[in-house]
Amino acid sequence: MRDGHNKVYKSFSDVIEGKEGRFRETLLGKRVDYSGRSVIVVGPLLSLHQCGLPREIAIELFQTFVIRGLIRQDVASNTGIAKSKIREKEPIVWEILQEVMQGHPVLLNRAPTLHRLGIQAFQPILVGGRAICLHPLVCKGFNADFDGDQMAVHVPLSLEAQAEARLLMFSHMNLLSPAIGDPVSVPTQDMLIGLYALTIGNPQGICANRYNLSNSNCINSKKETVDNNDCKYCKYTKEPYFSSSYDALGAYRQKRINLDGPLWLRWRLDQRVVGSREVPIEVQYESFGNSNEIYKHYQIVGSVKREIRCIYIRTTVGHLSFYREIEEAIQGFWRAYS
Repeated sequence: MRDGHNKVYKSFSDVIEGKEGRFRETLLGKRVDYSGRSVIVVGPLLSLHQCGLPREIAIELFQTFVIRGLIRQDVASNTGIAKSKIREKEPIVWEILQEVMQGHPVLLNRAPTLHRLGIQAFQPILVGGRAICLHPLVCKGFNADFDGDQMAVHVPLSLEAQAEARLLMFSHMNLLSPAIGDPVSVPTQDMLIGLYALTIGNPQGICANRYNLSNSNCINSKKETVDNNDCKYCKYTKEPYFSSSYDALGAYRQKRINLDGPLWLRWRLDQRVVGSREVPIEVQYESFGNSNEIYKHYQIVGSVKREIRCIYIRTTVGHLSFYREIEEAIQGFWRAYS
């Protein structure tokens, strides 16, 4: 059946089916207020519950809240003046935007949303550029990677929606798969390579040099002066001794030791080490009667009365950095849930 222009009439099924049908063309693909879309890039410095929003997207998403803040602080007398200040990007606009974003989570979604973790809540922070920054550990839940994937961002408006986002949808509260219970936030790809490079040790054996603990409270090893960019610093040719991890990390920042270079770190008395039946590689005795038992991964310094004075463990700066990051993460997780 044709109309006056000799065109075939469309049936009801023709109107709703297909890519250009009513559902896929209009209803499912429409854009709504308080939403945006951009390419995702890696943000390794972000916390697990944070995402980086570009300024251009953030000011559009939270424009209503910023206008309300400008009027409340008497910076603008009406909506028109407030919008002009936003267009001019005055400094007060970014300050109010920061305050608004601190108390307002956003929802990130990557299509297709096949399970519950396809949409999660994050705490937004302002970043430069035009791409959304995402922590690499949350990519598995979205089945996302950083080869050009796009993600949509939505702003929950009502108090009920914000409460649901904070209590149920925050990324750091969805660490396990709801289907099988396996961990979702696991290191992959470049993270594994970085962890390997961080914790790999120098293959130099423990018997490569001699040790002397005559000054056990500070570094005691042979040094050589190295000239680098007209700046002289001391570099250790033997495995140095440190009384704390802060001293070891400070020496690394001063380029006196390498990331994978072995060192001896004074450690707390550990009964598992003291009670070990491992045979020492070498036992040294000083003229004053002090002893030093050298094992493969640690040393035990004893006094004249055969009492244990201190323990030194053999480690690297990479291991110390990794240990501190894990310790800070556990403490932060404990504070968040205590």
